[in-house]
Amino acid sequence: MTLRIATLPNGFRIVTEDMPGLKSASVGIWVTAGGRHERAEQNGIAHFLEHMAFKGTARRTSLQIAEEIEDVGGYINAYTSKEMTAYYARVLSGDVALALDVISDIVLNPVFDPKEIEVERHVILQEIGQALDTPDDIIFDWLQEVSYPDQAFGRTILGPTELVSSFTRDDLVRFVHEHYGPDQMILAAAGGIDHDAIVAQATEIFGGLTPVGNSTLEGARFGGGERREVKGLEQVHFALAFEAPGYRHPDVYTAQVYSTAMGGGMSSRLFQKIREERGLCYSIFAQSGAYEDTGSITIYAGTSEDEIADLTTLTLDELKRAADDMTEAEVARARAQLKAGLLMGLESPSSRAERNARLLSIWGRVPDVDEAVAKIDAVTTADVRRVAGELAASRAALALYGPVADAPGLEAIRKRLAA
Repeated sequence: MTLRIATLPNGFRIVTEDMPGLKSASVGIWVTAGGRHERAEQNGIAHFLEHMAFKGTARRTSLQIAEEIEDVGGYINAYTSKEMTAYYARVLSGDVALALDVISDIVLNPVFDPKEIEVERHVILQEIGQALDTPDDIIFDWLQEVSYPDQAFGRTILGPTELVSSFTRDDLVRFVHEHYGPDQMILAAAGGIDHDAIVAQATEIFGGLTPVGNSTLEGARFGGGERREVKGLEQVHFALAFEAPGYRHPDVYTAQVYSTAMGGGMSSRLFQKIREERGLCYSIFAQSGAYEDTGSITIYAGTSEDEIADLTTLTLDELKRAADDMTEAEVARARAQLKAGLLMGLESPSSRAERNARLLSIWGRVPDVDEAVAKIDAVTTADVRRVAGELAASRAALALYGPVADAPGLEAIRKRLAA
């Protein structure tokens, strides 16, 4: 593997990783403009803009965008996250230049046809409706809102219906002008690629653009709170969150080991205790997510109205107990799971490109995979117990959906954790 980084005079960054033996490549543009970069009145516009990129440019219709990539057997897609919007394609190695040309075109030259805006507005409203009808999706949006109240980081990616219904072409153009400068973009490519050819093409396309300056980013503040939505569903959907370390915090890998040991697989504590021993649910898991300046450990389960109280009590007791009796074997197993997941995932050029873009945006460099593995290996049982104790004593956020009228609330959870 050969990883190389180049930066153009206007701040546009290029990171490539040659993966010998591969006949395909992933190439994309990552823009540091996601949900948390939106003002309150813009909530949902980054995602709307992502949709509009595929609806036609000054050079291509929406059909031509799809056909040019699919004619060579590739695929093209995009996504919006809290901190980035990505536009990427997977193609054969000989078609990397074509892919970069198409992707740069949709990022730099969208026409924002008013008719297409209305079509896509309807599509996004349908997407919002689908999310609202999917309990184990929408509950995480609600959990995010109560975890980070009254701030950009807590708002949904899709945005509320009333704002999505009101966005105009001028709103889209304004967001592009504010956030889509060369100094806020990263071109990442991995697989069977030629670094020098990509840099030359990128220089021609992006080299003449004017920087827009770094946007002001509101710091995330974990507040904690509760949202309870009563609905006649078959199950209660339960989601509990605690603030966890962000990418820059030295405990970020400890938090990941902890969440994996607690609920990262079939051998995890929560799965064994609550599903296997008690049969209180079909699905229960814990996961750790990290961002630039914050993170969260989230526990999710679905269970019946009659058993939500028992499930909640057992979950809280396991969280408390982990601070005292998390074993060496559990920590070793969690470390192995994390390392395997990392290394297996990076066998894909798409995963490599995404990782490189993400880490370059945070650190200004791309730490070697061996560095990440060494940090995972360095996590001790004492570290995990310490983080477990800190989390159990910290603020929590709770979201409940379904027949939840009698489910334990956040105050009861706090008391149980403090007991």
